Amino acid sequence: MSDAIKHECGIALLRLKKPLEFYKEKYGSAFYGIQKMYLLMEKQHNRGQDGAGFASIKLDVEQGERYISRVRSNDAQAIQDVFKQINERINEELTSHPEYVDDVAAQKANIPYIGELFLGHVRYGTFGKNSIESVHPFLRQNNWMHRNLIVAGNFNMTNVKELFNSLVELGQHPKEMADTVTVMEKIGHFLDDEVTDLYQECKNNGLSKREASPVIAEKLDIQKILKRASKGWDGGYAMAGLFGHGDAFVFRDPAGIRPAYFYEDDEIVVVASERPVIQTVFNVAYDKVQELQPGNALIIKKNGKVTEEEIIVPTVKKACSFERIYFSRGSDAEIYQERKNLGKLILPAVLESIENDTDNTVFSYIPNTAETSFYGMVEAANDFLNQRKNQHILDNRNTLTAETLNELLAVKIRTEKIAIKDAKLRTFITDDKNRDELVAHVYDVTYGVIKPTDNLVIIDDSIVRGTTLKMSIIKMMDRLNPKRIVVVSSAPQIRYPDCYGIDMAKLEGLVAFQAAIELLKERNQYHIVEDVYNKCKAQENLKDSDVVNYVTEIYSPFSDMEISNKIAELLTTPSVKAEVKIIFQTVENLHIACPKNLGDWYFTGDYPTPGGNRVVNRAFINFFEGNDARAY
Repeated sequence: MSDAIKHECGIALLRLKKPLEFYKEKYGSAFYGIQKMYLLMEKQHNRGQDGAGFASIKLDVEQGERYISRVRSNDAQAIQDVFKQINERINEELTSHPEYVDDVAAQKANIPYIGELFLGHVRYGTFGKNSIESVHPFLRQNNWMHRNLIVAGNFNMTNVKELFNSLVELGQHPKEMADTVTVMEKIGHFLDDEVTDLYQECKNNGLSKREASPVIAEKLDIQKILKRASKGWDGGYAMAGLFGHGDAFVFRDPAGIRPAYFYEDDEIVVVASERPVIQTVFNVAYDKVQELQPGNALIIKKNGKVTEEEIIVPTVKKACSFERIYFSRGSDAEIYQERKNLGKLILPAVLESIENDTDNTVFSYIPNTAETSFYGMVEAANDFLNQRKNQHILDNRNTLTAETLNELLAVKIRTEKIAIKDAKLRTFITDDKNRDELVAHVYDVTYGVIKPTDNLVIIDDSIVRGTTLKMSIIKMMDRLNPKRIVVVSSAPQIRYPDCYGIDMAKLEGLVAFQAAIELLKERNQYHIVEDVYNKCKAQENLKDSDVVNYVTEIYSPFSDMEISNKIAELLTTPSVKAEVKIIFQTVENLHIACPKNLGDWYFTGDYPTPGGNRVVNRAFINFFEGNDARAY
C-alpha cells in the first residue's frame, strides 16, 4: 500500500493439553510452548509493529508459587524484544541452577514464562498511543486465582463512552475511558459475580473456601460471563482471555468483522488471527484449521475440553474485505487467489484506459502487497493478448507465413519492476518543505525500460489519502517520460471512515472525499454539504440504531468515473508531463473476488453495526466545523 495506515492487531493463543514432560520427551524441550508462541507472533508481525506482549499461566501450582507471567514491549522491534527478555530470564535461571536443565518439574516451579497456557499480541496503535500501558495483554489481578483475568484483542468499540458509563453505573471507577479498559473491566465484573455465586453455592453445600476453589474452576460458566459482559458492545472484535486457574476463551463479534482461526488436536489448541500462521507453525493442512464463527466464543476449560459456543446471535456476516486486499498475509490459499482475481477483474477498465494498446504498455506494481494483484492483472492481459493473436491467425490464415507467424507469437505483455521502495521516511525533519522532499524519494524507479510512446500501468492495492502517490510515485514515474501513467487501485474508492480497527477516522483525509467536495464546489452544488451537515447535527442525540448515514449524499451526484478523474487531478502536480489516469476497482467486482468477506463500509458507507453510522455522522460534523478530532 502506497499510503501507510495503521490497522488491525494480531492475537495468538496456545494451550498445551499434555504435561510439559510430554513436550520435553517428544520435542526436546519443555519450552515448546514459548518457542511456538514466538513463531505465532513473528508470523503475524505484519499485523502490528507498535508493540507486542506475551502472557503465560502455569496450571496446578502450589500456593505461594508464581503462576502468571507477563512481558510487554513498545520497542522498535517489539516481538524480538519480548522474547529476548524471556530468553534472558530463562537462561539466567538455568545458569544459576544447572540442576534445572533436565528437571521439568523444577523448571515449571521456578522459571517464569514456562507453562501450559499462553497469550500473545502484536498491535498497531490506531489512536497514535504507543506507551507501554497501551500494549496488550492487559492484566486484572486478584488473590483469588479464578478472578485473575488477562485480555488481549484485535478490536475497536464505537461506543466506549456508553461502556464507560455502564461501568460507573455498576459502581466501578475505571482508570480511563478506553475500549481495552472498559471491555476488560466489564468481563471482570461478571467474572467476579460468577465466582461469588459459585462460592456461595459451595458454602451452602458445606465446603470450605479451600475446598470450593477446584469446584469453582470446574463450574465457571465462561459462556454466561461473556453473554452478560458483551451486552451493549458495538464494534469489531476478536478478543482472547485467560483466567488465572486455566480457563481461556476467544470471542468474535457477531458480524465477523475481525478474523480468528483455530486448530485442535490431542496435544494443543491454538488460535491466531490468520489461518496460514497456524498452518505454517504447526505444519497442518488448510482444511484442518477452522474459522471461529461470528458471535461465537471458543472456550477452553482447564480440563482441556474445547467447545465453540454462541454468545451473541450472529448478524449478516460483514468480514473486513481489507483483510483480503491488504492486511492479511497473502500466503493464505484463498487470499492469494482473491488478490489475483482483484487484478484480473480490473483489467477491462485498464484496457479501456490504454485503448487496448498492450503493445505500447508496460505493466508494473507498487511494492509489496500489490504484487499478487499484479500477477492476476498480467494473467488476464496475457489472455487478452492470446485472444487477439488467435483472432488474427483465424482472420489471416491464408496469407500467414512462418516469418509473420513467428513475429506474431513473439509479441508479449511487457512487465517490469518499475517502483522500488528505497527507504522508510524518517520523521526527524519537521519542516514541511524538507519532509516533502524526503517523501518524494521514498520510491526509486528503474530507468531504461520505458519509451516515450509507452503507457505505464502501475497497480496499487488501495489508495487512501494519495499523499505518497502525489508527492513521490507519480513524480518518479513521470521521470521515465511515458506517454500516459495509469495508476490502478485493486480496491474501490475509500469514501468513509473506519471505526473497527483501521486508522481512517477523518473524512477530510480521504482523497475520494476531497474529490467529491471539489466537484461540488465546481458545479455550484456546495449547498449539499451544508444540507448534509444539518441532517447530521439533527441526529446527534438520537440512539445509534436511529442514525442514518447521510454522508452518502456527498457522493450521489457523481459517477465513480467522475470522482476518479477528479482524484487524478488532485494527485497530479503541475510539474508532471504525462497524462495521468486513476482507475479503481468496482464494489461489485470486489465482492466477486472476495465472496466470503463482504464488509465494505469504507467503500459504500454500509456499516455493519449501528455505531458506524454515528461515527460517520460525527466525522462529517468535525469536518464541517473544522474540528481536528477523531470521530470515535
